[in-house]
Amino acid sequence: MLRQLTNTILVQRLRSSGAVGGAGLRRMYHERVVDHYNNPRNVGSFDKNDPNVGTGLVGAPACGDVMKLQIKVDDESGKIVDACFKTFGCGSAIASSSVATEWVKGKQMEEVLSIKNTEIAKHLSLPPVKLHCSMLAEDAIKAAVKDYEAKRSKLNGSQEAAPVEKAADA
Repeated sequence: MLRQLTNTILVQRLRSSGAVGGAGLRRMYHERVVDHYNNPRNVGSFDKNDPNVGTGLVGAPACGDVMKLQIKVDDESGKIVDACFKTFGCGSAIASSSVATEWVKGKQMEEVLSIKNTEIAKHLSLPPVKLHCSMLAEDAIKAAVKDYEAKRSKLNGSQEAAPVEKAADA
């Protein structure tokens, strides 16, 4: 309801200012961006303290966009079983986050690191001025994987250290 009202006001202001003709507004964003903005996939968050969750938090100071992308990884298979995001930013940033969460699900950790911002930008038909949104999504994926791997190595390190400590106490 609020989104419809905001869109109506925006269209009226743009038309009254002469900035955009009636059909011109539709060309500002590709239909995939509008779809992911109006119906974002995987919005939410996981417990960041869960050892199977990696959290990537990135931002773009120039525009103020902030993106948090989280992945949940299956220990045994190493596959990403779920992903979610919360983004404060423009429609292109929200759409890029939404696409990124869809693309990482069901993939191995190594696979998701190969997802490039150019692929996201091409999929969403982002204009050059919005490429930083797809860059944020790529950076968020990498940061989430890095966070997960850091948690796993810390957890594995503490499990290996535990028998040494017990042996020293004996």
